[in-house]
Amino acid sequence: MTKITLAVTGSIAAYKAADLVSLLTKQNHEVTVLMTRAATQFITPLTLQVLSKNKVHLNVMDEKRPEVVNHIDLAKNTELFLVAPATADTISRLSQGAANDIVTSVALALEPSVPKYLAPAMNTKMYQNPLTQRNIEILKKIDYNIIQPKKSLLACGDFGEGALADLPDILASIEQSL
Repeated sequence: MTKITLAVTGSIAAYKAADLVSLLTKQNHEVTVLMTRAATQFITPLTLQVLSKNKVHLNVMDEKRPEVVNHIDLAKNTELFLVAPATADTISRLSQGAANDIVTSVALALEPSVPKYLAPAMNTKMYQNPLTQRNIEILKKIDYNIIQPKKSLLACGDFGEGALADLPDILASIEQSL
């Protein structure tokens, strides 16, 4: 059993996190979910809490136990870190070392040896934008594994690269680290 921290960010593909959590827990992994505020507009924390059987973490300042710094404790208890879906915004903030929400704070506090994966999901033009591509390259250099998005008809009506990879492909990508 691997302790997986799944960060869900504000993409329309966030609804697929429910199936991802379900699949991971059925494989006997312990899943802890982090969500950005934007992600909660697409899927409720309660859905992911029920499926993971763990509290969903939304706020970096949510410090319920005074003896524990929550984001540090979450990072210490992470054996694999997965951002799915990963938006252009979150990719940018991760590449710059930001720590202004629960996702980026936990990411920044991870031990360097923890396997880290990103599954981008966004509009084709956003994904192909040189700034997004630069940020992905920065993350690759610090050992983030990128799970390539697929070409598909996107929610906005455009067709192209940017759709979240299929869940079996995400699972196959992280399998090498499990």
